[in-house]
Amino acid sequence: MAVPKRKMSRSNTRHRRAQWKARTPQLVPITVDGVPHLVPQRLVRAYERGLLRPQG
Repeated sequence: MAVPKRKMSRSNTRHRRAQWKARTPQLVPITVDGVPHLVPQRLVRAYERGLLRPQG
């Protein structure tokens, strides 16, 4: 794991954190029990295995 060699200023820390942007998940159509649903791409396998149940 990377460890900083010296203390970073508060201003630099906040600026670095401000660069991170969240994105909406890519939705993929799947069919569960004959009903089509839109689910996040990274969770498709869990829905197919029955580990997750779609809402509604």
